[in-house]
Formats: sequence, structure tokens, C-alpha cells
Amino acid sequence: MRTIISGMTNSAGIRRGGTAGAAPGKRERLVEGAREVLHAQGVERTTLADIAQAADVPVGNVYYYFKTKDELVEAVVASRLAETQAALQKLDQHRTPRARLKAFVRMLTGQAELTAQFGCPQGSLCSELDKRADGPGSECAELMRVPIAWAEEQFRAMGRRDAHELAVALIASYQGIALLTNTFRDPEMMTREGRRLERWVDSLSTA
Repeated sequence: MRTIISGMTNSAGIRRGGTAGAAPGKRERLVEGAREVLHAQGVERTTLADIAQAADVPVGNVYYYFKTKDELVEAVVASRLAETQAALQKLDQHRTPRARLKAFVRMLTGQAELTAQFGCPQGSLCSELDKRADGPGSECAELMRVPIAWAEEQFRAMGRRDAHELAVALIASYQGIALLTNTFRDPEMMTREGRRLERWVDSLSTA
């Protein structure tokens, strides 16, 4: 099982943990294992033993790197945020804001099967952490704020005065379809919405 940031991992081609060509260390393996298990099981159901098993690290070694599960969750949030920023930066290779936005939509909706199985990795994580009175809930807001700000920049480059509203609408549409795709276990719902969003971006660029 491999998880992503709304399709961003595979599209960005990012190697997580360690340096190029080097095997990831235990800390990197723990963060990677936590990413996968938290996505599949959620924060509350996941134990440090679950994460250690997924990372193939003795559970006693976990405490050398992370004193609490919250510290490990914070590391997962930071990892996803860094991955999001790198993936968005990679989209700058497209020449026009319209092309960048359409590539963004394809990136978001490109992992429909995984979303149908487990939901949106950052959306479900933020939703769960937001319900807690303590822990790393506030940091999760950046996982939403960063792509909204990036999309707003693209819409503004298209000459749209309502760039912020459009950016919020785009991310809201994705999060909504991710929830429905997961609820109904129907990846085709996300595929169809991805096509609709691309047509929407085209319509805005000529409005």
C-alpha cells in the first residue's frame, strides 16, 4: 500500500526519506510507515506498534526518534506539506496558468482507486485532527492553505478578480468528490469530476 497527497506523490516523482540512491533510515521509514497506516486506519485507531510494524522497525526503537504518537503525526503532516509544495513547484513547468491548473486537477484526481479505498490522505487527516482538543490539528490547515494559495495565484494570472473564491471552489470540489468517492467506493465518480473540473477551468480562461 502506497499513499500520496491527493495524487501528488506519483506525479511529483518524489523520493521520500534519505538521499538519492541511499536506503532510508529508521526515522524516514517510521514516517513513511505512519503515512500509510494513518491513511488506511486513521489517527485514533493507529498505535505506535502498528507504525513500527509497517516500517519494519522494532517498536522499542520508535521512542528514540519520537517520544509520542503526536510527534510522529506532526512529522507526517510536515512530510505531506513538503511533498505538496514540491509537487506544486513541479507544475510550474507548464507554460500557462490554465495548463498548470488542468495539470493540478489531473494530479488531484489521478488516484481515484486509492481515494475510493481510503479517502483523501490530507483531507481525512485534517478532519480527524480537527476534532481533537490537543495535538497537531492546527498544522494540518497548511495542507489546505498551500494548494488554495497556489491555485489562487494561477487564477489571478488568468486575469480573474475572483481568484481566491475560485481557488477555494476548486479545492472544495476536490475534497467533496474525494469524500463521495470514498463513501460509495466508486472511483469513477472522481474520474468524472476531474473531467468536469478541467472543462470548468477552460470555461474560466475564456470568460
